Order: sequence, then structure tokens, then C-alpha cells
Amino acid sequence: MTIRQLVAYGQQQLLPHSDSAKLDTELLICFVMNKSRSYLLTWPEQQLSAAEYQHLARLLQRRRQGEPIAYLVQQAEFWSLPLQVSNATLIPRPDTELLVELVLAHHQGNSISCLDLGTGTGAIALALASEQPDWQITAIDYSHDAVKLAQDNASRLAMTRVSIYQSHWFEQVPTTARFDVIVSNPPYIDENDHHLELGDVRYEPKSALVAADNGLADIKAIASQARSYLNCGGYLYLEHGYQQGSSVQQILADLGFSHIETKRDYNDNERVTFACFYINPK
Repeated sequence: MTIRQLVAYGQQQLLPHSDSAKLDTELLICFVMNKSRSYLLTWPEQQLSAAEYQHLARLLQRRRQGEPIAYLVQQAEFWSLPLQVSNATLIPRPDTELLVELVLAHHQGNSISCLDLGTGTGAIALALASEQPDWQITAIDYSHDAVKLAQDNASRLAMTRVSIYQSHWFEQVPTTARFDVIVSNPPYIDENDHHLELGDVRYEPKSALVAADNGLADIKAIASQARSYLNCGGYLYLEHGYQQGSSVQQILADLGFSHIETKRDYNDNERVTFACFYINPK
């Protein structure tokens, strides 16, 4: 079949399983042919080789079973950056761009040090570095595979000034280190949440999604420990669940943070809470 025929065939196959059946098919064809989408439009009568067609058929089957398109093509876009992804990390989502927007808006023009906790693909750290190459940005993750992936993304994007290493939250961060900004998109889903059985999250690592204490355990740990690593007047930014804004605000208030605010994402859901810490404990 030609590319045009394959797009129509794939769309028909995926329509019951995807809200973006045609786009998914085009992305899969591009992946197996190692071509751009513009190539598909320019050369719709081209045919795939037998090996490419077999590869495409396998990918379409996996997509019909619900496997995320980002894992199938091993790439996702975040902040207009093409990032390699794997099933060792969460798939970067547009809602997380709100956190990047807030940090850039509040600290524009300042030369700051920033720590990204649980970096995954490196999405947040690399997005910030793409806008502020002079910032001192450190990114850490508990998963060795995630660290390697984030390092590879930084290298491919020529952002080698971002320091990326393995640590479970602050465990390997030097006790003398201080940051103007700490950001994190930590696990925040309760283990009994029915959303874990829906959509892409079925295939994503549960360790990056699920937290104890109604999804708040890691947020509490990060907020508590962050006080020892923030410069006086430094800010902590936390992504969280759509019903956790007031809980996260209370956690931060109880720990002595001030200027606490929660912002909503593009779907009008509570998504990011941030706060300032003025006094570092002894």
C-alpha cells in the first residue's frame, strides 16, 4: 500500500482506540520510515518496504492495545523540545509547561540556581535551560535509567551545562548546596485512584505516579527537606493533582512557607502550587 492508503488504513484501525487516530498513524509511519510528516504529504504515493510495513503493523497493534504513542515512537515534545522517552519515565505533558511558565515569569532576568527533583526525561530542567542558558540548573532522579535518558536528552540538545545525577530526592545533594528555586513534578496519585487504570498511565512507571498518604507523601517530604536547601527568599514549585491545591497549601503553610499560591492549568484544574521560604532552619 502507498503512504496515503496506509494512513487511511491505520486511521480506521485506531479510530476505536484513539482520539487522534490519523495523527497517530502518521507518526508511526514517520517513525518506521525515519521521515518527517512533510515527507508523507509530499510523497503520498511512496510505498513502504516489506520490513517497514511489518514494523508498522506491530506498532499499530500495540497502539490498539493502548500503548502510548510517545513510547512507540520513543519521543515526545515538551516546550517545543523533542525529547527521547522510554517506559522508565513519565511522558512529558503539556500541563507541566505551566510550572515552567511560572518559574520563568517570576525569575526572568535573574541569574539563579535551580534544582529539579525527579527530572524524568529532563523536561522541566531542559525547558528552563533553553530559555535561561546562564542559570545554574541541577536535575536529579532516583531511577538510573531516567538519569541516563535525561543526560542523553541534554547532550542531544547541546545543554551540557545542566548537571544531572542520581539521587532519591535530596539524599545525594550536598548538604552545603543552596538553590534560589526548587521545582518538582513528584508522584502524587493515590494508589487506589481509578485513573491509574485509564489511558497512558497504565503503561507508565507506577513509582513515578503513586505516593502514599492520599498521594501527598512525597510532596510532604520534598517541602520539608527543601527548607534546608533554599536560599533565604527562595521559592519551591510543586506540580500536584487537580484536587490537591488546598492540601499542598496547608502543607507549605505548616512548614513556614509564605506567599503561597496555586495556579490552574489549561484545563482549569489546580496544577501548581508555589511558595517562598525566608528563614532556613539551623
